[in-house]
Amino acid sequence: MRSHSETSGDGPDYPFDETPTARAVVDGDGIVVEWNEGARRLLGHAPADVVGRPAARLLAPDSGTLRRPTADNRWIGTLALRHQDGRTLRVWILAHRRRPELGNRSDWLVVTPLENSTLVTEDDSLSATFLDQSPCATAIFDERLRLRRVNAVMAESMGLPEEHIRGLRISEIGGRPQNEELEGHMLRVLLTGRREDVQTYLGTAPQGRAQAWLARMAPLTDAEGRVRGISLSAHDFTEQYLARERLQLVNEASIRIGSTLDVTRTAQELADVCVPSLADFVSVDLVDPPDRGGEPHNGPVLAPVSLRRAAHRSVNPGDPESVVKLGELDVYPAGSPQADSLVAGRPIVAADAATTLSEWLDWDPVRADRVREHGVHSTMSVPVQARGATLGVAVFTRFRRPDPFTADDVLLAEEVTARAAVCIDNARRFSRERETAIALQRSLLPRSLPRTAAVEAASRYLPAARAGVGGDWFDVIPLSGMRVAMVVGDVVGHGLQASATMGRLRTAVRTLADIDLAPDELLTHLDDLVVRLSAEAGSEGTTGEVGATCLYAVYDPVTRRCTLARAGHPPPVMLPPGGPPQEIDVPSGPPLGLGGLPFESTELRLAEGTVLALYTDGLVESRDRDLDESRALLSRALARTSGSLDETCHDILQSLLPPAGASDDVALLLARTKGLPTSQVATWEVPADPALVGPIRKQVVQQLDVWDVSEAAFTTELVVSELVTNAIRYGERPIRLRLIHNASTLIVEVSDSSHTAPHLRRAKTFDEGGRGLLLVAQLTQRWGSRHTTEGKTIWAELVFGEDGQDGGEGGNSAVGEDGEH
Repeated sequence: MRSHSETSGDGPDYPFDETPTARAVVDGDGIVVEWNEGARRLLGHAPADVVGRPAARLLAPDSGTLRRPTADNRWIGTLALRHQDGRTLRVWILAHRRRPELGNRSDWLVVTPLENSTLVTEDDSLSATFLDQSPCATAIFDERLRLRRVNAVMAESMGLPEEHIRGLRISEIGGRPQNEELEGHMLRVLLTGRREDVQTYLGTAPQGRAQAWLARMAPLTDAEGRVRGISLSAHDFTEQYLARERLQLVNEASIRIGSTLDVTRTAQELADVCVPSLADFVSVDLVDPPDRGGEPHNGPVLAPVSLRRAAHRSVNPGDPESVVKLGELDVYPAGSPQADSLVAGRPIVAADAATTLSEWLDWDPVRADRVREHGVHSTMSVPVQARGATLGVAVFTRFRRPDPFTADDVLLAEEVTARAAVCIDNARRFSRERETAIALQRSLLPRSLPRTAAVEAASRYLPAARAGVGGDWFDVIPLSGMRVAMVVGDVVGHGLQASATMGRLRTAVRTLADIDLAPDELLTHLDDLVVRLSAEAGSEGTTGEVGATCLYAVYDPVTRRCTLARAGHPPPVMLPPGGPPQEIDVPSGPPLGLGGLPFESTELRLAEGTVLALYTDGLVESRDRDLDESRALLSRALARTSGSLDETCHDILQSLLPPAGASDDVALLLARTKGLPTSQVATWEVPADPALVGPIRKQVVQQLDVWDVSEAAFTTELVVSELVTNAIRYGERPIRLRLIHNASTLIVEVSDSSHTAPHLRRAKTFDEGGRGLLLVAQLTQRWGSRHTTEGKTIWAELVFGEDGQDGGEGGNSAVGEDGEH
C-alpha cells in the first residue's frame, strides 16, 4: 500500500510497502496533517482520530520538555507516547523539517522504524565483513530501499546511530530535498540494474559544516543475478565543491556587479550575488557622498560611524532580518561589526553573534531580538574600500546555513567586495562628473528664451539617463530687422569635455549670428572652428576628435521667409496651420569638423502660425524602433499641438522617450512663426540726389504720425538723414529706405548695392565730417550692417516710450553731410 504522504505527491513513485515505518507530518503550528499505516500500527490511532489535531496530544504525561531542534533543523531523541489503549510507549524518534528554508513555517516529518530488529541476520549475504573495514562511507539498502547496514564512517557522516535508523528509507533519514532526489536515483538503479553517480549533500560534519558528497550507487545481485539491494558509497568532495562554488561566485560577481554606473544598484548587485551562495543575509552600508563634489574619506575611521543603508538581501522574502530600511541613516558605535571593521580596515568575523557582539546587542535591543529570532550564529564585516578611500561596509550573516564563516569565506568576501568597491567608486565618480556636467550644461544653455516679434518659442533639454551629459544645445537669437535665428546642435561624446565644447560652439554661433551671416556661411565658419578645436585636442594628447552637428535657421516676419542650413543634423519638421506635419527638405551637409566641404541652404515661405520643430538625434534614435517610426511618432505628437507650445514639448517627450529616460541627450526647440502686417512696414526708393534727403525725411515724419509714434520723430529724422546721405555719397544704386514698426521699437534700414561695409571713426576737433555714424550709435539702441545678395543694409534700432528715447534735444540738419564708409 502507499503512504498518505506519497499518494499526495511528496516523494518518488515508490512501489513498495510503507508500513515498516511509522511516519507522520506535523505542520508549523503543531497540527498533525498526515498519518500513515505504520503510525497506526505503532500507536493504534486511526488517521481520522489524529489528523487535524495537535500533535502534543500524542505525548504521554511524563514525556518531559522537548529540546530545541539542532542547527541542521533536526530533532533526535526518545519520547514517551500515548497508545490508543492508554499505554505509554517509549519510542526513538527522528524528526526533521521538510523545507528548512521556510523556518518555523516548515512542516516536520516524524519517523521511527518498526522492523529494525528483524533486518539483520548472521548469514545476511548483503552484509559482507569488509563493510566495517571500508574507509568510504557505505550503506546497504534492501530491495525495498530500506536501510540494512551502514559502516561507522557513514554513521558518523549522518550523525545518527545505526541501531536506530535501520529500516528507514533515505528520504526519512534526512529532511533535505536532495535525499528524496537521491532515493529516486536508487529506485532507478534497483529497477534497471545499472550504476549511477550523483553529487549531493548527504549529511553534516560533526563540526556543523555542510558536506558535499559524490554518491555512487550500484546494484547488489544474488547468485541467480537478481537485484536484491543497493550499495551506496559516499565520497567527500567538499573542498573541491567549495572551491568550485567560490570560483563560480567570483565569476558571477565579475559579470553581475557593476552593470550600471549607479551607486545604489551596484551595492544591491553585491548583496544579490552573495545570497545565498555565501551568506543568508547581506547588508551594504555606505558613507554619504561628500559635499560639493569632494573625494571620499581616505583617512582613519573613528567610531561611531554614520552609514546609510544602500542595499540588503535575504534568503527570506521581505528581508525580515534587516533593522534599517533602505536609504536610512544609522549610527554604528564602537563594538559593532560595522564600526570595528572600518576602524581596523580589515574583515572581522564574529563566530558567535550572541556572545561576541553582546555589548553592541545590549546597546541595540532591536537587533538583539532579530538575532535571537532568526538564530543568527555568525557574521562577517568587510570594509568597502577603493583607491585608498573608505566607501562603506558589507556585513554577511548566516543563520540558515549551519556552518560558520571560514578563512576561505573571508578571502572570497574580500575579493567580491573589492570588485564591488571599485564599481561603486566608479559610479560615484561618474555621478559627481555627471552632476558637474549637468550644472555646466545648464549654465551654458539659455535660462529663458527671448520674446521676439518673429516667433513664440518653447524648449526642453533632458540629459541622458545613463550615458552622462552630452553636448546638445539650442538657442533663439534676435537679429536685425525683426528677424530671428534658431539653432539646435549636438557635440559628439558625453561628459565635461562635450559640455565645454558645446559652450564654445554656442558662443561662436551667437557671435557669427551677430554679424548677420547667411545660414550656410555661418556653418562654414563654425566648421572651421571645430576643425581648430580638434587640432587643439590632438595636441593636448586627448583621445578622439571634436565633432558636432548643427541646424541653423533664420526667419523674417516681414517677408515670412525662412532660410535653413544643416550640418549632418536631423531635418526639422513643420506644422502649417490647418495642414499635416511635414519634414522640411534641407540639404544634409557634412557634420562639423570634417573641413573643406560646402554647405547649402534652402529657403521657403511660411504661413503665419506655422510651428517649427528643431531637435537633436536623441529624441528620435531608439533601440526599440527604427528612425522612420520615431519620426512618425514625432509628427503625430506635433499634430496634436495645443495652444501652448510648452504642453506640446511635454507631449512630444512623453510620446518618444521611454519612462526610464533617453539613452542620449535630448534638445527640443519649438517655434510658432508670427507675421508683421504690411501696415507696420514702410518702404521708399531713394533717388541718388542729396537734395532729396529733405523730402524723404518729411515722408518719414508723416509715416510716424500715421503710426502714432511722433515722439520718436526728431531722433528718427536724424538717423534717416545720416544713413540715407551716406548711402547716396558712398553707396551704389538702387538705394532703398525701409521703416519697421512694432510695439515700442522702430527700425530704420537703408540698403544699397555696394558690398563695402561702413566703419565708425572719430573725427578730430576741426574736421568738417566724420561724426555721422558716431551720432547714430549714440542716438539708437543698436545699429549695424548686414550683407545681402544684392549688396548691404545699414540698420539702426530705436526704442521709445518709458524705457526708450523720446527724440531728445540738439541735433544738426547738416549732420547728413558727414557720414562715412
